Amino acid sequence: MIKVGIYGATGYMGGEALRVLMTHPDVEIAWATSRSEAQIADYHPNLYGEDIHFIRPEQTTPVDVVFMALPTGVPQELAPKFLKEGAKVIDLGADFRLTDRKVWESVYKKKHKSWSLAMEAVYGIPELHREEIKNARVIANPGCFASAAILGLAPLVKAGLVDTSKLVVDGLSGTAGAGAELARPAHHPEIANNLVPYNVVGHRHTFEAEQELGLLSKKRVHIHFTPVYVPIVRGILDIIHAFPTKKVSRASLMKLYKEFYKDEYFVKVYDLPKEEKASWQYKPYPWVNSVSGTNFAYIGLDYDEKRNRIVIFSVLDSIGKGGAHVGVQNMNLMFGLDETTGLTARGWHPV
Repeated sequence: MIKVGIYGATGYMGGEALRVLMTHPDVEIAWATSRSEAQIADYHPNLYGEDIHFIRPEQTTPVDVVFMALPTGVPQELAPKFLKEGAKVIDLGADFRLTDRKVWESVYKKKHKSWSLAMEAVYGIPELHREEIKNARVIANPGCFASAAILGLAPLVKAGLVDTSKLVVDGLSGTAGAGAELARPAHHPEIANNLVPYNVVGHRHTFEAEQELGLLSKKRVHIHFTPVYVPIVRGILDIIHAFPTKKVSRASLMKLYKEFYKDEYFVKVYDLPKEEKASWQYKPYPWVNSVSGTNFAYIGLDYDEKRNRIVIFSVLDSIGKGGAHVGVQNMNLMFGLDETTGLTARGWHPV
């Protein structure tokens, strides 16, 4: 059994990691931390009655792997201690995602205290870094918007089919992405019947997507990204616009995506046929609630011949494939398990 600790277990991301790991056949949850004296149901009523008790951070014991669901800046201070004890570290936050120190410190407005670990860490998208993840001590779990954008664009960028200076991403997010702390934009009377743009220029997930897609293209990539909170709880929809530099068609693009992801269990290329006489064409495109509560990403697309524009729809759960679930997928790889272990459940419908 893999002994797991969850450091920072009271938030949505830590709670989702708990929920998934509780039923994982190869995991023993050794501890979960909280800074407050509280019962698990005080934060996660869905886990009421489970034999899990929070401990104080100073009471942690050696484990095989630590999931960190903590504010930016904290994991870089704690990771060295756990690594010294022999644990692997999966950071569900942003401390180790970027490989350029100047960019990280500019984006996060902090001095990085463990940059050697940032350089060692593997960016945790298994579809791109599977072999590196297997041998890693530190995993930088990707941001949710970035995950959807990278998975949505990777086949095009890898094939050199699009202008990489004009990749436009509009990200729609459920409010779970804002975390459990109270904030006005996620407060129900404010977000209900509303759409809330935020950090519309320079959002931090932009830099992750540019970094990872740049590795595929072998040249500079520019992502023009704007996020919006929408009145749902879980889920990300990245609407991506790309402009091809070679002749394409919807059929050729579908073939490209299916070939790229043919061996990927958790990425589904959504290819329901169009209805020729339908005035409201929606069936060929994935819905966010199809992947709610899962480690799946669905990708659909279309091609505008008149304007030479590819539009991609990339959907995933912001705390699933965009968070805790992919962290578990990475853990499976790190410990030599089948990467689908404990993660094969499909989405809730209806939600």
